[in-house]
Amino acid sequence: MNIDKITAYYNKFNEDKRLTTRHGMVEFLTAMTYIHKYLNDDTKILDIGAGTGAYSVPLYQEGYDVTAVELVKHNLRRIQSKAPHLKAYQGNAIDLSRFEDSTFDLVLLFGPMYHLMSFEEKCQALSEAKRVLKDGGHIMISYCMNEYAIIQHGFRDGFIKQSVEHHHVDQNYHVLPKGNELYSYVRIEDINHLKDALQLKRKKMIAQDGFAEYMKKEINHMDDDSFTYFMEYHYSTCERPELLGFSRHVLDILSK
Repeated sequence: MNIDKITAYYNKFNEDKRLTTRHGMVEFLTAMTYIHKYLNDDTKILDIGAGTGAYSVPLYQEGYDVTAVELVKHNLRRIQSKAPHLKAYQGNAIDLSRFEDSTFDLVLLFGPMYHLMSFEEKCQALSEAKRVLKDGGHIMISYCMNEYAIIQHGFRDGFIKQSVEHHHVDQNYHVLPKGNELYSYVRIEDINHLKDALQLKRKKMIAQDGFAEYMKKEINHMDDDSFTYFMEYHYSTCERPELLGFSRHVLDILSK
């Protein structure tokens, strides 16, 4: 994980704005819908890689016991400005030693798996999430998907020839992880490999934003009724296995 590169990126990137566009709301609303399926009144939540608090702040404002961990100081300050009494710490997903074993009922791992390049680092982060999770608790993990990168950045943005010639993708068009890159892109078999390595049980896998990232312009210009229909369609199809790999993000829900 290139901490300096991640820090520099998020010091400039408007993370607050990302999920407030209409097409970005698809990702946010879907995650929140599934988060609420696994909550009860006394659920203790750990949000690892909390960003600027997109999830931890509203969950805290709903009255849940939320703890946020964020790598980037700028993002952490944004959380603290929005919810001064929310428990928020600077920290790294691969070292949660500040927390005791079996502390939380729900662990959100929405950002770190985007930026951890190696299988070993991802296993370490998932192992730490599992360690601090209570028996019977749930981990929700968001991944960036390979086919989105190939279709959007490769073909639509015109970088596919350069990517092939510079060996940024393999012969099967799987984006190759490199230590100096910012994002890691995976396929379903990569996600399954991590799940199996940590001996976790899958509850559900969801196409978190479905086709929204391919339809930004159209979704952002929809009227309220059309957007309601789109969300109904999305919720009715987001668990279909044949659609998972084409979503920009996949949400994996695992139990200990």
